[in-house]
Amino acid sequence: MTSPTPARCLVLRLAGPVQSWGGTSVFNRRDTQTEPTKSGLVGLLAAAQGLRRTDPIETLLTLTFGVRTDQPGTLLRDYHTLSDYRGRPLPSAAVTAKGLQKPTSPAKHTHVTERFYLQDAVFIAAVSGPEPVLDTLVAALRAPAFPLALGRRSCPPTQPLLLTPTGRGDTALWDGNPAAVLENTVPWQASDAQRERLAAARPRPRTIDLPVTVDDPNGDEIRRDVPTSFDPRDRGFTTRRVRQTWARLPPPWPVDPTDTDGPAAHDPFALLGW
Repeated sequence: MTSPTPARCLVLRLAGPVQSWGGTSVFNRRDTQTEPTKSGLVGLLAAAQGLRRTDPIETLLTLTFGVRTDQPGTLLRDYHTLSDYRGRPLPSAAVTAKGLQKPTSPAKHTHVTERFYLQDAVFIAAVSGPEPVLDTLVAALRAPAFPLALGRRSCPPTQPLLLTPTGRGDTALWDGNPAAVLENTVPWQASDAQRERLAAARPRPRTIDLPVTVDDPNGDEIRRDVPTSFDPRDRGFTTRRVRQTWARLPPPWPVDPTDTDGPAAHDPFALLGW
């Protein structure tokens, strides 16, 4: 009896001035989730491979994803307007019998819309699957066919995008499944400013605790962010189950054994004896 092939992952560092991972929002208000969506990650990998929107993505959907929030960033609201450069009235949502959009009535020449972004956020994504598929994705990420984006075309990533393990030669793959890699292996990737802020805290944190979300068919949470197709004429999504966990990493500064952890969080139920 042959032993199962050990799991391996490719690891992405998702960081940039702004990023936006849309959920269910449409029309004039485009929100962002607090962490990368599976749809956004699949789209990034598909763009690296040069897949068109109408191309099948079944191979990418079989991959297992995990995301760690190394730096949550802050929410940015962009005041955004839309108009026709020819001065024509904007189309409405109504259509004619021939399927053509009707103009707004009374005529409206400018739409005010909202766009939300995460600024100065850093996420680590681990992707596992068959090793030949991962090797193909690594090659594509190193020389992408299309420009890559963090959820929206206006959000390019900073470098490095692909993280590789140290001391492993030319391999770009990490040993372990996404949960193990994110919880135990990949070092903290926050910015220098975030590191300096925590290093200046007193008492200094004895550990760096980071939230992790991983695909898990038995997970308690359901998310509707799995694309069935990127085809504009037949775009759709389905659900997945995820599990929430934590990574407890060592800090990049020396820990004084005489230091104590900060005060415990307020627990109102303890006052009732619960």
